[in-house]
Amino acid sequence: QVQLVESGGGLVQAGGSLRLSCTASGRTLNNYRMGWFRQAPGKEREFVVCISRSGDNTYYSASVKGRFTISRDSAKNTVDPQMNSLKPDDTGVYYCAATTGDLRLTSDGTYNYWGQGTQVTVSS
Repeated sequence: QVQLVESGGGLVQAGGSLRLSCTASGRTLNNYRMGWFRQAPGKEREFVVCISRSGDNTYYSASVKGRFTISRDSAKNTVDPQMNSLKPDDTGVYYCAATTGDLRLTSDGTYNYWGQGTQVTVSS
């Protein structure tokens, strides 16, 4: 099975930036459609962003569109969300996910594989 590993989380002030990264040992992430979800304390897990196998197509939730940008780095075998203009409401555990399927990527049920999550905390 695919084992995903997230990194890059941390504590940042409102208005600041973080860059997360997702990779997998022994697997080429370009073979998978990828997504990121987040879960805030006391809230359900929600869709954040997804990216096609080629990296040519991306889709963002309304809450992050214009502030977050996702890209693939094939040389490093990573999928990297760049998160700018961070708000306290962006606080949560961020999860990387991968799928071999063709169903809608905004649903967490679509994904076959998940990472352990990385904590993002945005202070005011």
